[in-house]
Amino acid sequence: MTDGTNAPSSPQPEQPAPGSGGYGFPPGTPASGGYGFPPGAPGAPGGHQAAGGFGPPPQEGGYGYPQQPQPGPYPQGPYPQAQSPQQIPPQQPLPIPAQPSQPDWDALADRSAAARRKKRLWLIVGGVTVVALLGAGGTFLLLGDGDGPKKGPDTPPASASAAQNQAPTDLTPTVPGDQTTIRDQIGKSNLKMGPDAAIFPMDKRYEVRFKGTPNSFAESQQRVVDTTKSFTVSTRVWNRTATGRQIAISQGNEKSFSFELGLDQVNGKPAWVFRVQTGEQGAENTTTAVTGVSAKMDNTWSELTATYDAPAKKITLYLNGKKADEASVPSGIFPAPGPLQLGRSRHQDNWTGPLGGALDSLRVYADALPQDRIDALKAGKLDPMARRTSAWLLY
Repeated sequence: MTDGTNAPSSPQPEQPAPGSGGYGFPPGTPASGGYGFPPGAPGAPGGHQAAGGFGPPPQEGGYGYPQQPQPGPYPQGPYPQAQSPQQIPPQQPLPIPAQPSQPDWDALADRSAAARRKKRLWLIVGGVTVVALLGAGGTFLLLGDGDGPKKGPDTPPASASAAQNQAPTDLTPTVPGDQTTIRDQIGKSNLKMGPDAAIFPMDKRYEVRFKGTPNSFAESQQRVVDTTKSFTVSTRVWNRTATGRQIAISQGNEKSFSFELGLDQVNGKPAWVFRVQTGEQGAENTTTAVTGVSAKMDNTWSELTATYDAPAKKITLYLNGKKADEASVPSGIFPAPGPLQLGRSRHQDNWTGPLGGALDSLRVYADALPQDRIDALKAGKLDPMARRTSAWLLY
């Protein structure tokens, strides 16, 4: 047992779940004769009367119309019984068909000119409107800094934030072709799992589970968090029991952790802990910790978020979006060059704090998120207002 500032140096024994032996988690017939009408039916569209054909019934003398004598230019009939065109009497000229009336070209020209004048007028009005709007926008940009929200020291420029904070489109939990490596969904820091860790699907999300043994862990190939600058680390954690030391996320070197976030015993009681080291040897007098207690410490999902404000030299722990504790770190956090770890931590040359539980929705930001951004942080999602670094098992 410790007071929250440091941890026992001996590694934890394996603690499989009682009685589990595994991971231990709750875990119409058409009418005949045509298209809808019988052949010969009166009124059937497209059919003969009593014949079953298509079209009006044939009339005597032609296709549907009686042939009547038509008047012609000659008294004796539509055309004289002449043997050749030369026999046509010259005094009887053929009728000349009426010519269609010519369009009013002057009226058409007037309408065309009026349409062109109207189009030019709309173009002029539109151009003046655009210029006026641009001028008003520039005025608002010049005056906005006085009335709008203030930009904090860790807030990136609007253009950079818009470019960087597009929601990830691929939420595949592991690297394609390698089910033992957790994929960084927005960066390049994939996490290789130990033999006693695995990914499991749960509803519409995925989680990584640990047995609480020395081989249940996941680690990156290189450093993920720059501890010389401001950062935020967040995850959801589920643990079988609230006893012992169980670390969710840590980073350090071969000697000691630089920071660690998880569960530990503080003054004989379980508590969530965010610890940092100011010296690379991991001595007790160079350790600073902030702690907090939630209503239920085991068999439930808890969201742990830890921040480090480098300019203010301050660390803060949030539990389920609410501030639990904060402390000053006058010397800052030492820059550990080691990789990021899930499910364990380094202490006095040994791996300690194996986690018997599960993690999902892991996120790292290159900012110390303020309280209002922590409140808005949703499970499985990224904060669109912050500069993200890496994320795993989002949904």
